Amino acid sequence: MPSGKSSGKHSRQLLFSKAIAQPKSMAAQVAPSCPVTSTVDPRTVDVMDSILQEITEVGQCLEAMDLKILDLSAASTSIRADIACFRETVTDLDQRLTTVEDHIATLPEQNAELRSLLAKITDLEDRSRRDNVCFFGIPEHKEGSDIKAFLKRILLKLTGLDFSPPLEFQRAHRIGLLHKATSGRSRPIIACFLRHDKAHQVISTAWSQGPYSLEGHEVRVAEDFSRITTEKRKAFLALRTQLRKLDIKYGLFVPALYPG
Repeated sequence: MPSGKSSGKHSRQLLFSKAIAQPKSMAAQVAPSCPVTSTVDPRTVDVMDSILQEITEVGQCLEAMDLKILDLSAASTSIRADIACFRETVTDLDQRLTTVEDHIATLPEQNAELRSLLAKITDLEDRSRRDNVCFFGIPEHKEGSDIKAFLKRILLKLTGLDFSPPLEFQRAHRIGLLHKATSGRSRPIIACFLRHDKAHQVISTAWSQGPYSLEGHEVRVAEDFSRITTEKRKAFLALRTQLRKLDIKYGLFVPALYPG
């Protein structure tokens, strides 16, 4: 009898171990492998069934956990790839930021160099234009087909100067777009003198005598400067006009301070 009890106990332990290892398959094999006899306690059978059912549920939970673990593993892999991409992006941004900071550090020197170069270019442009004289107020088409001969003729008449040697121009033409006839505006004429002293003589005479009169039209003569210099001169003239008004208002006007 003892040997029979130990053998039965050993069989139940083996059955229980198999049920833990393979709960689903063992659940189907319990009934035929362990037939219920009249000598077995029904409560024991119920307990075994309950245990097998719980084992089956535990197996199902483990399978579900395996699926979740696989999903978490895939998500973790994706996150690691994203982090690696972010690291590369941050490294690239850091390099670019360093480059920008280096450029910013050199901006003061570059700005100073640019201002110096701009001043030199402006000076060179003004020097290249010093043989030019601009004439404002001459009506359109008044010059005819020979603009150089027209300028020589009106300059001899309006300035009263005896040009010796005679005036010579490298080129002369109107500048700008032709305005509509109803606007009443005329384009200025620019003339490049062959000799700088003649251009200076014409401008000096124009400033001393004031505006010329050509058949009822006021003709003004001016030097030709670069755009930057022209804007600076306009700003200076506006400031000088305001100072002159203040000096006149308070009785402090000194003509010698405002030539021209």
